[in-house]
Amino acid sequence: EVQLVQSGGGLVQAGGSLRLSCTVYGFTFDDLAIGWFRQAPGKERVAISCFKNSSRSAVYAYFVKGRFNVSSDNAKNTVYLTMDSLKPEDTAVYYCAAAPIISRLWILPDEYDYWGQGTQVTVSS
Repeated sequence: EVQLVQSGGGLVQAGGSLRLSCTVYGFTFDDLAIGWFRQAPGKERVAISCFKNSSRSAVYAYFVKGRFNVSSDNAKNTVYLTMDSLKPEDTAVYYCAAAPIISRLWILPDEYDYWGQGTQVTVSS
């Protein structure tokens, strides 16, 4: 059984930083694409990034590019989302998701087969 377990998050002031973790269990980590999404109250789930572990490369949504960075530790089967220069509008529940095969449509939640439990990020002004 594939499981994604998230950790990190919390409350931070605007301009601060946080790091989220997403650990994968039950699947060959090298073969996965890991997406990061967020969902603010009353809004749709929005894609932030997609990381392909095979190439160790990531793409980012324009509104986080230059502030957020995705990295991985293959020994720990873990992907990290490091968020810098946080803004109040970054407040949301953040999710990681995994897909064995990912198309160019990485921004669509339906492209992913497995999801983490979500973690709250709150940025105060």
